[in-house]
Amino acid sequence: MPRFQWNIIHPEGKHRVVVTRELPGKRWLAVLAAADCRVEVYPGTEILDTAAIRAAIGDQCDAVIGQLTEPWGAELFGALKTAGGRAYSNYAVGYNNVDLEAATANGIPVGNTPGVLTETTAEMAVALTFAAARRTGESERFLRAGRYKSWQPTLFLGELLWRKTVGVIGAGRIGAAYARMMVEGHKMNLLYHDVVDSTKLEEDVRAYGEYLASRGEPPVSCRRTPSVEELLKEADCVSLHTVLDDTTRHLIDAERLAMMKKNAILVNTSRGPVIDEAALVQHCRSHPEFKAGLDVFENEPSLSPGLETLENVVIVPHIASATRWTREGMAVLAAANVAALLLNHPAWNRPDIAPFLQGESPPAAPSILNADALGLATYDG
Repeated sequence: MPRFQWNIIHPEGKHRVVVTRELPGKRWLAVLAAADCRVEVYPGTEILDTAAIRAAIGDQCDAVIGQLTEPWGAELFGALKTAGGRAYSNYAVGYNNVDLEAATANGIPVGNTPGVLTETTAEMAVALTFAAARRTGESERFLRAGRYKSWQPTLFLGELLWRKTVGVIGAGRIGAAYARMMVEGHKMNLLYHDVVDSTKLEEDVRAYGEYLASRGEPPVSCRRTPSVEELLKEADCVSLHTVLDDTTRHLIDAERLAMMKKNAILVNTSRGPVIDEAALVQHCRSHPEFKAGLDVFENEPSLSPGLETLENVVIVPHIASATRWTREGMAVLAAANVAALLLNHPAWNRPDIAPFLQGESPPAAPSILNADALGLATYDG
């Protein structure tokens, strides 16, 4: 790994904060500077391994802002504790790379960045859905290669999703936002599978259906399916928005892919290992009418052999949250978590994190995953 001179901002700061990747925007740095933090940022693009992060932590470190590509387990949290660390914040809403039990055992609060990625990620799932359905990647490559000679009635026939059925696996914030975009924008009926009822989503779809009926149009419907299998069999397109854990790893495997319609569309903006990627490659090869849109991959940054050559798969490099507003907002939330903990402020206890993105932040840490386990005080302002 190349050696870099780490960038140091506010070198006179009292609290030493290590940041393992350059983050966008400037406000996050202002948040840390206001908390009297010396910020040391790794300027490279390589993924830092455990040894490199331990070396960066050194003998004295108050906090770290890390990435979802890094394995934050007992070794790193132990090193951070030994160095006097009091905070870690993951620059992501997901935290499957973090061993929360190990962090709690070492007394390290762990932050994440929820709420700011919802619509951005849902929009990318919509984009992938229609890019796959309408074969935009395949047709663009055809055009750029100089192969387009004339308009033809049968050229790149895709799938019309208007008034069809969309399936959502994982109806949390992002899954529900995607579902509403597909239902309200394209009048699709909705099937969703989740461990709990999404009452708000069901009410939203019902209200929209009543509106359509009042205009003399057929209403839309929403139903929670008791099993993943039922959803896969009925949906015309399926979007994955589940967490990654032992119950969802390879949730979509060869057996379940075989249950889907031959011309179905599968979209994944959650975590790569939710899909058995080798099985998906084989399924797409043997079912050319089947389509997929992927933002995440099982063994990032590597792709399963053959995936990159499949014309019926749209692939993008983990950019679902890549809008300037979202990525800068994530940086602000990660910094606000660290700053608040170093200043002994309480944990925020409300679902709306907008106050941290508008003007002066409240004196609280916006999202601490193990706040209850550590007995942290909560915000009562």
